[in-house]
Amino acid sequence: MKRRLLGMLATAMAAALWFPAPDARAEEAEVDVALVLAVDVSRSMDPDEQELQRQGFMDAFHSPVVHDAIRNGMLGRIIVTYMEWSGVEHQNVIVPWTIIDGPESAVKFAEGLRDNPIGRLRRTSISGAIDFGVKLLDQTGVEPVRRVIDVSGDGPNSSGRGVIAARDEAVAKGITINGLPIMLKRPSGFGDMEHLDLYYKSCVIGGEGAFLVPVRERQHFADAIRTKIIREIAALPAPAEALIRKVQADPPVNCQDGDRWNRWDRWDRN
Repeated sequence: MKRRLLGMLATAMAAALWFPAPDARAEEAEVDVALVLAVDVSRSMDPDEQELQRQGFMDAFHSPVVHDAIRNGMLGRIIVTYMEWSGVEHQNVIVPWTIIDGPESAVKFAEGLRDNPIGRLRRTSISGAIDFGVKLLDQTGVEPVRRVIDVSGDGPNSSGRGVIAARDEAVAKGITINGLPIMLKRPSGFGDMEHLDLYYKSCVIGGEGAFLVPVRERQHFADAIRTKIIREIAALPAPAEALIRKVQADPPVNCQDGDRWNRWDRWDRN
């Protein structure tokens, strides 16, 4: 009997070695969403607007509502990076990829924004921001359920390649692009666009569940960013809030407007 029990134990141990337990590290490498926060710092944004934008993202990651959205996800963790962009050659990662799985790591991410100065550079290349965001999404080191690029800016694409080509290539890879068009000032000169929200809707956002949240008043900036982050984290269905425009209905705009300014600018500098 004793010999028989020893044989059964040896068999069980061999089976355990042959069929290893699930790798906890592999499970930890899965996240609900990989989110690129791509933030416009071109000179068309005045310093007050840039500070308002940065503070809005900081406030969002300090928010208990955002913490709840992360915790209530299927896996309860996300990975986020914050990058600033302007012209086609100017993209700068301010906070690298960071796993957020609770209030402590969310606040730490927000404080990383506080510790870095805001750049101010020339030109507006949404296409460059999208292309750079795609590269960043290939460098997460984790397995996200969803991949999202969150583009905020105050003007159309006027530097680099066409924005539609960049968007369509990203969407073809299964990436969703959402938009935060900033419309705090009336158009007053070269490169400005009156209906920037419609431009973002027709030319910038795309992919499964894509949406935009236009910002038209300073006092709504923080609320708009928080609303957008929560939707991106939780993959919520289209909401009823007036701030959010669904990706349907409005007449299309000319996506080549900014690209025409880009061609004129190149000619003017030659």
